Order: sequence, then structure tokens, then C-alpha cells
Amino acid sequence: MSADPYLTLGVEKSASQDEIQKAYRRLAKKLHPDLNPGNDKAEERFKEVTAAYDILGDPEKRARFDRGEIDASGAERPAHHYYRDFSDRASPYASDAGYEDFGDAEDILSQVFSRAGRARAHMRGADIRYRLELDFLEAINGGERQIVLPDGSALDVRIPEGTNEGQILRLRGKGRPGLGNGPPGDALIEIQVRPHRIFTRKGDDIHLELPISLSEAVLGGEVVVPTPTGKVMMKVPKWTNTGAVLRLRGKGARRLDRTSGDEFVTLKIMLPEKPDPELEKFVAGWRGEYSPRQTTET
Repeated sequence: MSADPYLTLGVEKSASQDEIQKAYRRLAKKLHPDLNPGNDKAEERFKEVTAAYDILGDPEKRARFDRGEIDASGAERPAHHYYRDFSDRASPYASDAGYEDFGDAEDILSQVFSRAGRARAHMRGADIRYRLELDFLEAINGGERQIVLPDGSALDVRIPEGTNEGQILRLRGKGRPGLGNGPPGDALIEIQVRPHRIFTRKGDDIHLELPISLSEAVLGGEVVVPTPTGKVMMKVPKWTNTGAVLRLRGKGARRLDRTSGDEFVTLKIMLPEKPDPELEKFVAGWRGEYSPRQTTET
């Protein structure tokens, strides 16, 4: 904020209280955040203008500032103790009178000022947005992370179980400070999730492609299956074909209602990487008549 509230409002030191009020209303009309959504520069400028009017709009504070007893923030100059001294004087905007010059387009400002009941605005601080990249399993299982801010400070972030790509985590009160007695804004953490080597996510379900041997496909049996929370045993039925999908209930992502999605395991029959003479001998002597292409042959 400017060290001189007169410069901030664009008025001379000899300006009357009425001229100061008009200057403030003119700038507030132009800069108010409700009329400039998403414009951080306008919001910061509005805070500066409002803080300047907090000094000059109060004749007593203005006189103390002119005498050098307080600075532009309202702090006592000798003691350097920063505080806010909000007076109980009636706001010139406590009623709808005097808004004719704003026009119909200024209904938002009229409502804001009439509700405020104070010349000094007490605004909530702006939200601050960050991005946080997580490993796939970290997003599924949750945990604790820390974000280091540009000023060197840190924010502790709790990652809920089942956090998804693009999800916004809100840290209340960790945004920019408010104006006057206004509360601070929030920190909004946008989550990005790195792909996993074997798992994919669809909604709250986890999908996995699992290789099985020829003997496991023919004879069936139990196989080890990885899940986001660890390995489990799964039974493969006899005569299982490539593309068969088996379900592991409750092994998916955690939901808000504390239930979980499922894991879907797609089986894929894999032959040995190196030729197996015994297997070749067995297949050569096998006289099976079944052809997997019989449904497509004409």
C-alpha cells in the first residue's frame, strides 16, 4: 500500500471529507472484487483504496495522520505497534441514499456497502492455488505431504484415501490475510496423479492385467495378485482364457462413504520366454480337435 493515503485515493491534502468520500466511491465502484471476479490485481488495489479510506474517511484518524501520530496503516508511529482502531461512526453507505450516480449496474456495490454498516470494509482474504503431484499409490492410500511456499514457509497437506486426479483439497485459513477483521482465504491444492506401471483407475475401481501360465489357465489354482494395499491370493478357475476378468471386491479406491471400489483383474496367458522342449513335445502329441477360430471360419 502507498505510504500516503492521499495519493492512493488521488486527492489533495486540502480535500474536503465529501471529496474524499466521492473519490473512494468512484474507485470502489471500479475495483470491487464482486465486479472483477478472478482479477487479483483489482482485488489488491481495492484493499489499498479501502485501507486509505479507513484513515482519511475518519476525520479523527485523518487529523492524527496529518499530525504524524499514525502511519498509513493506522499504526502508532512512536511505539510501532501495529493494530487496527475501528471507530463506531456511522457509515455513509449504511442506507441506499446517495447511490444515484452509480447507476443500475452498481447494484452489487450498493448491496455490499449497505450490508457492511461500516466505512471500513472487512474482507475475506483471497484464496491461493497450488498444484501437488502424487504417486498413484500415494493418492489411493492417502498420507501426509508438505508444500514449500516461495517465501520458504511450508504447508502440511493431508492426502485423503482415494484422492483422484484433478481433485481440489482445501486448507482453510491458509490463503492470503483478510482486510480489517476479515478472515484469511484458503489454500486450494489441485492434485495431479502420476500414472502407475501396472494399475489404472476408472472411477473408484482399479484395473490390472495379470499374466498367467498355460498350466494355470488349464488346471486352475491360486495366484498372487498385487493390489494398491498389498498382495493377495486369487483363485483362477480351470480352463481360463486370455481376456477373462476376475473381481477382487473392496480392493479399489476409497469412497467418501468409507466404502471402496473393486479391483478388476484381466488374465493374459503367457508362454515361457524361452522355448520349452517338453511343452513342444506335449503339444505335438496332443490330438485336440478344438479350433479357437471355428466361429470365424466359413
